[in-house]
Amino acid sequence: MFAGKRPTNLGVKDGKLAPCPNSPNCVNSQSDQTPAKIAPLPAVPMSQLRQVIEGMERTTIIEATDNYLYAEFKSKIMGYVDDVEFYLDANANVIHVRSASRLGQSDLGVNRKRVEAIRAALSD
Repeated sequence: MFAGKRPTNLGVKDGKLAPCPNSPNCVNSQSDQTPAKIAPLPAVPMSQLRQVIEGMERTTIIEATDNYLYAEFKSKIMGYVDDVEFYLDANANVIHVRSASRLGQSDLGVNRKRVEAIRAALSD
């Protein structure tokens, strides 16, 4: 329905995930800008992170390597798609995360809530 096109600027470039757009529907642990800034996730094996992501509803893993995971999350009613990326930064001993809506302006805090739910699941 409202999937939009998959972005072409995703992935890790020089140790960085893509910056958030100017719209308030994105969080990024590598951002210095409020309201996009969010704390990175604790460093865990990527297999553990993948298990958490696969356990969430309406999720498709698009790419997974030993230090990067990209998944699409689809909203239940309208089918909006959010692009969510994770980058294991071994030097900093954290997993950087970027979660962004493809379409629209506001996400009503959905991307931030999702990252915090993943953080909570990883610490269980």
